[in-house]
This record gives sequence, structure tokens and C-alpha cells, in this order.
Amino acid sequence: MAAKPRFRKNAVEADAVAVSAGEGEPDRKHPVDETLPPLRMFTSGLQHVAAMYAGVVAPPMIVGPAVGLSAKETAFLMGASLFTAGIATLLQTLGFWRIGAKLPFVNGVSFAGVTPMIAIGKDRGHDGIAVIFGAIIVAGLLGFVLAPYFCKLVRFFPPVVTGTVITLIGVSLLPVAFNWSQGGNATADDYGSMTNITMAAVTLVIVLALRKLLRGFLQQIAILLGLVIGTLIAIPAGITDFGALGDADVVGFPTPFHFGAPQFEIAAIISMCIVMLVCMTESTADMLALGKIVGRPADERTIEGGLRADTLGSAVSPLFNGFMCSAFAQNIGLVAMTKVRSRFVVAAGGVILVLLGLVPVAASVIALVPLPVLGGAGIVLFGSVAASGVQTLATAALEKGENALIVAAAVGVGLIPIAAPDFYHAFPEDLLVVLDSGISTGCVVAIVLNLAFNHWGRRPDEEPEPEAADSEQPKDPMALPVAH
Repeated sequence: MAAKPRFRKNAVEADAVAVSAGEGEPDRKHPVDETLPPLRMFTSGLQHVAAMYAGVVAPPMIVGPAVGLSAKETAFLMGASLFTAGIATLLQTLGFWRIGAKLPFVNGVSFAGVTPMIAIGKDRGHDGIAVIFGAIIVAGLLGFVLAPYFCKLVRFFPPVVTGTVITLIGVSLLPVAFNWSQGGNATADDYGSMTNITMAAVTLVIVLALRKLLRGFLQQIAILLGLVIGTLIAIPAGITDFGALGDADVVGFPTPFHFGAPQFEIAAIISMCIVMLVCMTESTADMLALGKIVGRPADERTIEGGLRADTLGSAVSPLFNGFMCSAFAQNIGLVAMTKVRSRFVVAAGGVILVLLGLVPVAASVIALVPLPVLGGAGIVLFGSVAASGVQTLATAALEKGENALIVAAAVGVGLIPIAAPDFYHAFPEDLLVVLDSGISTGCVVAIVLNLAFNHWGRRPDEEPEPEAADSEQPKDPMALPVAH
């Protein structure tokens, strides 16, 4: 006789216990579908927002200045990212038709797209943002079409691939943190000054100390608390700019196409389509992990719905001046820690994100943080992404076959734009959009080599590589969503 599915068995046992305790009927709702009292719903949702807030506003904070936006325009971009992250989260948790995983799954701005977006829009101002938005719309629509097929290809994206990509994301972003720590503007007189670097070091120590000493909810927001304390310390040093706060509106709506109509360039579209595949890979792994944590294993249909929500959210996001959306892994860790499995709690967090996006002054408060302070926290923020990738690689059986060689080649190629920025200077400009992103090139190399060594021409007596082993363990709550 065939064994019953594990979840059904557990569900029957749990229902029997509930009935014997007089707590409900055998057909009571799964914890994922339960609603909580309003106050608990709000506070638990706010906790999810606090855990992800820094990760949502950091990408626009990086991309805005890189493409030449003013402080006020960057603050607008941050508010729009909060708004669109809320919409994407609501799509995931509530869903409609076959869209949405309907799990406590948080969506926000993907770090995977930061480096490619900078390469696309660097110093191009509004035109650069318009090209980025056009590429994201196409990538989102392509991903939506591919979702039913992509969910069947999980076996081609084992930990050796996802771990390599996540590691490259963190390593590629660390130079941004180092630049911030020096002041952010290489032409400024105080760039790299002892004051700036000391402020970054102080913030780094504060974040690490808070992470060590605090517990529970406060530990989850150690980076935010570190930014607040670092900013307060920086005020007497005279490196805090209150200009953006004074210019911000108390209430406002992310005006559609605020930076102009989207523009479509082939090279930019190719680059962002690669990023979309990376995001879909990471989201798939995160859904598998979350399904195990909440006791509702993610099947193909769940993954398909989750990917559709990811990609539809990404396609709609640029209409309101937001970036590509993907899963936030730190919130999965939060679900595991708090044991609160209701998707409606995360939906409440999505509503809070939307409301924050409608209050530009709230986003402007984040713009008060001096770049050296942000740089100190960024070392932990981005380093934790790389650490998450290393953690995933630890499950990738590197001692088996040519897995170590796959990682070595992919990381080596992915680090070229960081270690030798002018390496591709003789290549056509259209290719540079892809080649200057170590994440994109490293991902392509990892996928191709994994297929070559672990799939094509494999002998029948060879064991297949472990699949999605990283999904067995919840990621560290401090880690970021990537391609996170």
C-alpha cells in the first residue's frame, strides 16, 4: 500500500489533537490560512517590515546616485520601492487566479539587479532610469510567460549554481560599501578622510555589538538600530544632510512614469532578463524552504504561482517607479523564529509597506543617514549576502565530481569587473552592459558548467548531484533577498 503524503498525515494527527482538546473541528484551517487578532496581526506584520526595510530602500539608495539622481529624486525612488514591494507582497500572500504562492512570502527589491542597473544607467540621469524600467518590464513579462516551465527546471539549479550566484552578489556589492565608507563622492575634499572612515568603523562595531547583545525582534532590526545610532553620532561631526527631509512632502503618490516613459534597449533587456532568471531561481529555493517551515510543502503549482507573482510584480513595479521584485530570505528566517505562519500577517506587512510608500517624508528620513554610516552597516549588510552564498555552497558537495571547478570558474569570471574594471574596455558597448555585471556573467558560467559536468553525457551509474539542498535549511534572518 502506498504511503500517505507526509503533510496529510501530520494534518490528520494535528486535527485529532485539536478535536480531543476541544479546539476545533478536523477540517479547521491550516495555520498558513489562519487570521490573527488585529493587534497581533499588525505588530507581527510590522516586524516583517522592520526586518526587510533596510533591504528594500538600499538598492534605490545605491542606484539613484549612480545614475545621477538628486537626493530628493533618490528619496522618491525609495518611497516608490516601498510602495511596489507592498504590492508584490500582497500578490504573493493573497493572490488571485493562479498568481501567488499564498504562503507567508515577502517580496521586495532584488539586490541581484543592482550592479546591472548601475551598468545600464550610470551617469545617464532620467534616461538611465527609463532604460532600466523598460528592461525590467520586458524581463518581468518574459518571466511571467516562463513561470509554468521554469518551475519544472529546478533540478538544473542545484546549490552549486545558486550558492555561487548569491556569493557573487554579496562580493559585487561590497565595493559599494567601501565607497560609501569613504564618503561616496571621489571628487569631494573629505573623500577617504579619517572622519568618514572612523564613522564607518564606529557604525560597523555598533551593528555587530547590537547583533550580539540583543535578542528576538530587536536583534532582527540591529542594522536599522545601528543606522539610527550612527546617524545621531554623525550629527556633531557635521556630516548629516537634512536637505532631503526639508524638501519632502508629507503625503504623496508615486506618480506613474515619474522619470519619463520607459525606453527599450536590447543589451539592457538581455542583462535584466538574466537577472530575472537569477531571481526566479532564488525565489524557487526560498519557496521550497518556506514550505517546509510552515508545514505546507511547495509543489509545482505553488512554485508556479509564486513565480508568477514575482514576475508580475516586477513587470508592474516600473509603472510606479519601482525595481525588480523577488523573495526576501531574511523574512523566511523570521517565520522560522517566531513560529507565526499566517500569510495574512505578511499581507498586513504588505499593507504597511504600501502606506509607507505613500508618505515620502518617511523615505526621506532614511536619506538622512550619512554615506559613511551607511557604508559601515553596508559591510555587514552585503557581507551577509556573501556569507549566505557560502552557506549554500557548503551543501553543494564540492568534493564530488567537478563541482569545485564549477565554482572556481564562475566566481573567477564573476570577479573580473571588480578586480579589473577595464578588462572588457575593447568590447562593443552593448556587450558591456552584460559583461560589466559579474553577477550576470558568473551566473551564466555556473549554469553552463553545471549542465556540462553534471547533466550532459553523465553515465547511468553516476549519482545525480543533490538538488536544492539549500532549501532544507532556513537562511539566517540577517541575510538578504537575492537573486537573493
